[in-house]
Amino acid sequence: MTDQTPAPNAGPRRILSGIQASGALHLGNYLGALKRFTQLQETGAPCFLFVADLHAITVWQDPALLTAQTREIAAAYLASGLDPARSVIFPQSAVRAHSELAWILNCVARLGWLDRMTQFKEKSGKHKERSSVGLYTYPVLQAADILLYKATEVPTGEDQKQHLELTRDIAAKFNNDFGVPGFFPLPEPLTQGPAPRVMSLRDGMAKMSKSDPSDLSRINLTDDADSIVAKIRKAKTDPEPLPETVEDLDARPEAKNLVTIYAALADETREKVLREWGGKGFGAFKPALAELAVASMAPVTAEMRRLMDDPSEIDRVLKDGAHRAAAIADPVVDEVKKIVGFWRA
Repeated sequence: MTDQTPAPNAGPRRILSGIQASGALHLGNYLGALKRFTQLQETGAPCFLFVADLHAITVWQDPALLTAQTREIAAAYLASGLDPARSVIFPQSAVRAHSELAWILNCVARLGWLDRMTQFKEKSGKHKERSSVGLYTYPVLQAADILLYKATEVPTGEDQKQHLELTRDIAAKFNNDFGVPGFFPLPEPLTQGPAPRVMSLRDGMAKMSKSDPSDLSRINLTDDADSIVAKIRKAKTDPEPLPETVEDLDARPEAKNLVTIYAALADETREKVLREWGGKGFGAFKPALAELAVASMAPVTAEMRRLMDDPSEIDRVLKDGAHRAAAIADPVVDEVKKIVGFWRA
């Protein structure tokens, strides 16, 4: 959309991501995001990880539940191994600069760019006129989230690649329109190898989702051991034994999903899993998977419950993180205001 050659980024490396505060977290969130955030932290990369409560209200949220969900996601960050001394963990809405920069970038982004965003079309369905304006413009807020910290890398799944491209276009247009080459770096997608695509335990063709009406479709991060075992025992499968090659999993979505979960929890490849389990039935495989899932998730669940039973520690982490985030974000938005020409005393 823009043809400006970007100036090289002279700032520090920064990684930014967030999870929306709209519903309980599940195994797919843990394997696809939380576990990977912790791995990034261990590389020494400076990470800014927020709870996306501003994004959550693009659709109706019960206010009391939103507060609880914000704490729950923060608890999941901490329970998964994120260290607030090394990573900045904060609620998005607690840093006012997110909203301020979003408005300015709304005036930089073009309507045609947003019209091409496929997620809005998917989420709004046939009655987009009933959707909130926020749902339509939230990719611009997402751009503000990233550019506010001059993030250089963003962990990006397939469903968010289009939004990161929009962020790059907005950054390039701002830099070009106001004659400030390199002011906003053009963030790069951060890939850590393919993320495990965790599907529903009831339908191997649908992603595991907190919005699925069936609780049996997912393993929640707060599920106890008995619940995890029961859900895996009841997980949909087919009557054939596990195949011996990964290629043979493609036509068997439920089998593929359970093998994928096992591999992700064990930090193994699917090929290695099938070398051990190929030719064996689900009657043997499911108990082994359940045992692995309980062993992997029990420490996370126990720590989450401890934190949620006494949220004072969560609140302290979020407050401290918000102050640290604002210390970086506020000077950036102040500089943007000067660049744009807003009156400054």
